[in-house]
Amino acid sequence: MDYKVEQGEKSTVKIYITLDKAEWAAANLQAYNKTKGKYSLQGFRKGHVPKAVLEGAYGKGIFFEDAINEAFPKYYYDILDKEADLKPIDRPDIDIQEINDDGITMIAIVPVKPDVKLGAYKGIKIDKVEYNVTVEDVDAEIEKLRERNSRMVDVTDRPAKDGDTVVIDYSGSVAGVKFPGGTAEKQNLVLGSGSFIPGFEEQIAGMNIGDEKDLNVKFPDDYHAEELKGKDAVFAVKLHEIKVKELPEVNDEFIKDAVGSESVDAYRNETREKLEKSNAAKAESETEDKLLKAIADASEVEVPDALVERQIDSIMQDIEYRLMYQGMKLEDYVKYIGSTMEEFRKNYRAQAEVNAKYQLVIDKIIEVENISASDEELDERIKELAEQANKEFEQFKADMNPRQKDYLKDSLVIKNLFKFLKENNEIA
Repeated sequence: MDYKVEQGEKSTVKIYITLDKAEWAAANLQAYNKTKGKYSLQGFRKGHVPKAVLEGAYGKGIFFEDAINEAFPKYYYDILDKEADLKPIDRPDIDIQEINDDGITMIAIVPVKPDVKLGAYKGIKIDKVEYNVTVEDVDAEIEKLRERNSRMVDVTDRPAKDGDTVVIDYSGSVAGVKFPGGTAEKQNLVLGSGSFIPGFEEQIAGMNIGDEKDLNVKFPDDYHAEELKGKDAVFAVKLHEIKVKELPEVNDEFIKDAVGSESVDAYRNETREKLEKSNAAKAESETEDKLLKAIADASEVEVPDALVERQIDSIMQDIEYRLMYQGMKLEDYVKYIGSTMEEFRKNYRAQAEVNAKYQLVIDKIIEVENISASDEELDERIKELAEQANKEFEQFKADMNPRQKDYLKDSLVIKNLFKFLKENNEIA
């Protein structure tokens, strides 16, 4: 096998791979042995037709495609082992330049990691991001605690009003015809929440328990259901119950029961400490992002489409996980908002391009500055995780697979990178 590597366009390299007659014949024989079971000819049992007979019947090129599929991966990865500087970022495209009984010449167009022309990444001055914890922040956390411990109380002595939770039956129709999804019984609805189309909740306010009423509303022009956009509709509504949320009084007894703290003051102090820790982590992350943006903006790199698509895939995966926790599939959500997966992915392309550039800049600085993580640092991190899991260090480490260790080491390298950047730039 002979090969030659040339620089291609847009962060690609071309690898010319030539197999001689013997190598090509071996690949064709391998293809024949792998696929002969699907061939049958008169006078031969299925799977037992000789190779030469099949080539005579169907042509010399009958096994060429399968032979390429067999041979290319083998020789391609052999070349990558020899060419350590080649760093593919995606699968190659294969173009056949010449093919016959005497051999084959293939061109592999390989997307590779582009070179980054770093701008200044030392001596930069940026403003530090800071978040202070206010009294209002602590109050908001206490309100969340009250909300989590609230209860619903029946109201029987007044009409429904904004903020109430009502239990209703409704049946909607357009031009006298009911439509799918427009009917429900014993439906909970918080008045003023905006859960229903405009005008619906406002007309329930003032109704008493047992009242029945026709609500005249109009579907918005941008409503997700095409057949209902801009249509006038009538909803027949019956009000069964009115409930109001009752929040507990904030006192020492409530705090002890709810979270186990000794007093309101103790809980406020604990909450402030928690918020300060959270804010510090958020501020540090955003400060790092500002520093990285300044470095990336000063750097030059041509971001390949393959890396952008990979970043979009990562974003889609994050969205898919979040939707999963809400009981929804990504495909269903995309349909619900009236989009297609292609359009939805396009919305995140700009963000993905930025993310890809940041990653390339990070990798380049790590390479130039030879930033790494030691085995001792990795062991320290594994010890921390073992303690959190209440497990013995050696056993915990032994149970980890290589991918988990690689992930931890990569995260430590990134940590050391930002330590280096903070030490070599001015953050005030």
